Amino acid sequence: MNNDYMGIISLNENDENIKNLTGKRPLASIPIGGKYRIIDFVLSNMVNGGLTNVGIYTQSRSRSLMDHLDSGRYWDLDRKINGLFIFNFNYSSAITNDIELITNNMEYLYRSKQSKVVFSSSNMICNIDYKSAIDFYENDNNDITIIYKKVKNSSCNFLDCHVLNIGENNSVISVGKNIGTNNEINLSMDMFIMSKDTLLQILDECVSKGYYKSVKEYVYANCDKFNIKAHEFDGYLTCINSTKAYYKANMDMLNPKIGKELFSKNGPIYTKVKDAPPTKYYNGSKASNCLIANGCIIEGEVKNCIISRRVVVHKGAKIENCIIMQNCEIKENAKLTNVIIDKNVVIEKNKELKGDSEFPVVIEKNRNHYNKKAHSIA
Repeated sequence: MNNDYMGIISLNENDENIKNLTGKRPLASIPIGGKYRIIDFVLSNMVNGGLTNVGIYTQSRSRSLMDHLDSGRYWDLDRKINGLFIFNFNYSSAITNDIELITNNMEYLYRSKQSKVVFSSSNMICNIDYKSAIDFYENDNNDITIIYKKVKNSSCNFLDCHVLNIGENNSVISVGKNIGTNNEINLSMDMFIMSKDTLLQILDECVSKGYYKSVKEYVYANCDKFNIKAHEFDGYLTCINSTKAYYKANMDMLNPKIGKELFSKNGPIYTKVKDAPPTKYYNGSKASNCLIANGCIIEGEVKNCIISRRVVVHKGAKIENCIIMQNCEIKENAKLTNVIIDKNVVIEKNKELKGDSEFPVVIEKNRNHYNKKAHSIA
């Protein structure tokens, strides 16, 4: 265990390009992969890395997140000493100011016995060995370690993410944004390792001067003030910062090679356990290359789909390249292609919806189809 390290997860991600799925929830609690939530990946990575004290700073619309995380027992963080700590702020609208969120709960930092911090957002989906990154930080004797990945095809992926300019000996010279002009970049994963004293120094300066609204914004703008080094991650990575990226991340999970790496390479990905019977497949049903959670009933045809718990696909229905979240019902002879359906939606008989892999159709939660609008958003 890394007993001298605590984890901080700041849920201040920009969700402007995925608003159709974050209207009533934070980005971190969007369902993914059939039975997981986005936050499961970073939280499991920290637990697999030996961290036993994790603080999560969230904002408004967090009911589903609080319900999912519960006491932290599914991640072995239901503890008398250390454990999972959730700090929730009920702002009227989402903001990206984690400086205020953290400084309003400074007592948590002061009381935690750990002297070093792994600081991360939640929207980078990967299975990372934090132990390796911590060893790099310890052995290199730097102020801050930023974890990054060398990315190709960045002209159409990871747009608006941060890019590191790396010099000799892995030193970070400057940080910019990916605007799609370069095909290969050093992508920052918005994951930092630093001492708690360094974090307190950053918070104090941000509060006193008022120039910066987030920890990562301050670090990226002040590379010359610290000895900052970059540690490379070479595994699978995707960033959920748009509906298009969310759709692609789910479809990637159908690739056996990616699925094996993402869910088991450096340790399992944990999630909230929900008891339900196995999925029932009727005679005449067809399912190929799908991730289907428990509690479903499949009478129709499903291909290249991610299907969450308690979904019913009636006879004659055909679903291809779709993401169907829990408690949905697809009635007889409906045809869906390249569609994302949020929770508790009913698609009526004989309806046909067709999107594109670049522009999937999105049906928002808690609606009966055609009593609402279907959105096609990249």
